[in-house]
Amino acid sequence: MKLNLQKDLVFFDIESTGLNVMKDRILQIGLIKYTKSSDEPQELFCLINPGMPISDEAFAVHGISNEMVRNKPTFEQLSKTIFDFIGEADLAGYNSDRFDVPMLMEEFHRTGIEFDISKRRLIDVQKIFYKMEPRTLKAAYRLYCDKDLADAHDALADARATVEVFKGQIIRYENVDWVDGDGFAHKAPVRNDINAIADFISDDSILDITQRLKYNSKGEVVFNFGKYAGHVVAEVFRKEPSYYHWIIEKDFSAQVKQIVKKIFDELKKT
Repeated sequence: MKLNLQKDLVFFDIESTGLNVMKDRILQIGLIKYTKSSDEPQELFCLINPGMPISDEAFAVHGISNEMVRNKPTFEQLSKTIFDFIGEADLAGYNSDRFDVPMLMEEFHRTGIEFDISKRRLIDVQKIFYKMEPRTLKAAYRLYCDKDLADAHDALADARATVEVFKGQIIRYENVDWVDGDGFAHKAPVRNDINAIADFISDDSILDITQRLKYNSKGEVVFNFGKYAGHVVAEVFRKEPSYYHWIIEKDFSAQVKQIVKKIFDELKKT
């Protein structure tokens, strides 16, 4: 199947030293780029020296040891290559909105590269899967591709499997209506149209990829965590400016810090 693209689309998968997107580091990345101008995708695969120990829990999952990456280039050394490969493309992956995208953004931020996702479509294949057939990637591969995933938790193998799952989802659901939680039917939202799929799985109320900030029903930015969950950010900062400084100093994503800084700077003008 040839994907119906409005712009380039990069599927990618990350293996890391752990699960903390702010503190842990990427040690393996596999990327597959689809373009409108070519029927053949381009692939990029990198083993990366993370500059920190790999946790035992992470090693148990992906089997990549400290020794295997000891003499590999750092992310900073590879950052321009990865950034240039992605270009202006939309991004796709499996559970990528919660993990791979924010971790990649943090790695770019540490190297001084601003990786803007505001104009990119984000296709998290897991969201399609969970809405239509809630299970895991291995089960998704079996369901949509009728094959067993032999090399799970190898970054490039997982990225390739995600491509196959995505194409299988389009074939399976292109004529299937979706009934939402309120009982309303929607005509075949999963079809060979990247924009339609992105709209189907997106949540416009969420501002940042780590889901710390969101819009309320009035369109105001509110906190989506902690003691001020549901409170308007600007009002909290007006009454308690120290809470802004606490966020800036703590392990929140670069994207969250950029958003709250803009709000705080606007308050100072009033």
